[in-house]
Amino acid sequence: MRLPRTRPRSLAGQLFAMQVVLIAAVVAGCAVFAYVSGSAQAEETAARQVRVAALAVADSPSVREAIRTPDPSAVLQPYAERVREDTGIAFVTIMDTGRVRWTHPDEEQIGDTFLGNTAKALRGQTFTETYTGTLGPSIRVVTPIRDDGRIVGLVSAGITVDRVSSQVRDQLGALALAAGGALALGGIGTYVINARLRRHTHGMNAAELSRLHDYHQATLHAVREGLLMLDGRRRIALINDAGRELLGLEPDAEAVGRTVDELALPAPLTGALLASEARVDELHLTAERVVVVNTRPVVGGERRGTVVTLRDHTELQALSGELDSERGFTQALRSQAHEAANRLHTVVSLIELGRVEEAVDFATAELELAQVLTDRVVGAVEEPVLAALLLGKAAQGHERGVELVLAEDSLIDDGALPPSLAQRDLVTILGNLIDNAVEAASDGADDGSDGGSGDGSGAVPSPRAAGGPAGRAQVTVTALADERELLLRVADTGAGIGPEEADEVFRRGWSTHGTGRGLGLALVRQAAHRNGGTVELDRGPDGGARFTVRLPLPARTPGSRPASGAGTTSPSAPGTPPGTPPGTTSASASEEVTA
Repeated sequence: MRLPRTRPRSLAGQLFAMQVVLIAAVVAGCAVFAYVSGSAQAEETAARQVRVAALAVADSPSVREAIRTPDPSAVLQPYAERVREDTGIAFVTIMDTGRVRWTHPDEEQIGDTFLGNTAKALRGQTFTETYTGTLGPSIRVVTPIRDDGRIVGLVSAGITVDRVSSQVRDQLGALALAAGGALALGGIGTYVINARLRRHTHGMNAAELSRLHDYHQATLHAVREGLLMLDGRRRIALINDAGRELLGLEPDAEAVGRTVDELALPAPLTGALLASEARVDELHLTAERVVVVNTRPVVGGERRGTVVTLRDHTELQALSGELDSERGFTQALRSQAHEAANRLHTVVSLIELGRVEEAVDFATAELELAQVLTDRVVGAVEEPVLAALLLGKAAQGHERGVELVLAEDSLIDDGALPPSLAQRDLVTILGNLIDNAVEAASDGADDGSDGGSGDGSGAVPSPRAAGGPAGRAQVTVTALADERELLLRVADTGAGIGPEEADEVFRRGWSTHGTGRGLGLALVRQAAHRNGGTVELDRGPDGGARFTVRLPLPARTPGSRPASGAGTTSPSAPGTPPGTPPGTTSASASEEVTA
């Protein structure tokens, strides 16, 4: 039968066991060291004690006088016992130079030969040795007794090894108690620390933590959403690769540890990241992208930081704009289909009434009118994407009662735009500018004053009637590419924008048409900056807002075909579109063809 697989001990448990073993080993080592050093110290103390006693007895005058008597033992035995008892040593033996004892703790041993070495003492030296005598192993000192320079006897004082060991054992009990206390305190402290570690590691073992870290790193780099974690001081604690890309940070730039203010992000985005409250699906612009920002503070008794997720909304926003354009095209086609049906009924009715020539004239006039703008756009703008966009926007403008006018000096040859200039950026720039202009012109035509240029243009009172010349609602588009740059200019006949709001119109969320608007011009500026271009706002010749976008074009390779008319522009009067011949006024240069 296969035994169930046991789960490895947690990291906290492993550390606890290791720390307990380590503390036990340290305490045991300290105890052994203390015991060994205590034993050596006890022997050294005993040797010093008996040495002092032996030297004191040898230097005593009464001892020398007793040796001169016929019976030295009678005087020396009581004296030696008194010294032994007072000093607490095991024995004090006084003997003649022939090693015959005059004193001994056991009186029966008096007169016998001393057991031990005396050669060094007979030569006048004092020495220490450990020797087994009548009382057992002892630490003893032997020293000579001198009388007028002659050695007349010897003194040996000693303490038994058992007594020294007994003293060490008494110390060992106290040492063991201290070691046990240190081990207990170390174990309790280790348990408390590891209990806290267990809570922080959630009881996982080392392998699980390592695997979790590997999964964390793999997930962090694999997820396509940007992930940003800020600590309580608004410093970056963690950021993944997608987050760096969406915020425009260099891949090798050191971001962890920096504050949000140091990232040089747009002010609205910085404010969203630093906000103390949660943010849900907020749309923000960076230098090159549209990002959706979600933030949630990490709270655990105190503010610990913020978790931020970033989603790239650039492609979706572009597709949304294209979808809005398609809806407009569909509505315009539906309206034109309705008008075409009315015209067809008119032609059929004229034929039924027998007025064939009038029917032919009516049909021909309608075809010529519808074909004029198409021919003008296709002839001047050979870039298919821009041509299709202009024709579609012309149909949308016509549906709203706004004429789309292509300026006479507009000219973009086929191949004039390099592949590096993204067509989607061109659609974003020109499409949003025309949409805003159409909305501004139609608002002005409806109520006699411009209500603002769509998603980002504002309305200011205008002393002149809206609708441009002869009261018409009109949008004039200039598209011109030369060897150096691409110029896209859109002017409307609305009320225009005041100078004090010239910068605000490009801020995300600024609009005069309610919430949920105000993104178009922000995207225009973003797309222009992404391609190294500029966006300018001023007042057009008809009093409305005029936006001018200039995008630099790379130098042409030798042998490439330059754009027709390139290099023919010269300074002209204020308000005159680029490319107007010298001396030609804005009015004379405006022989436009309208939808």
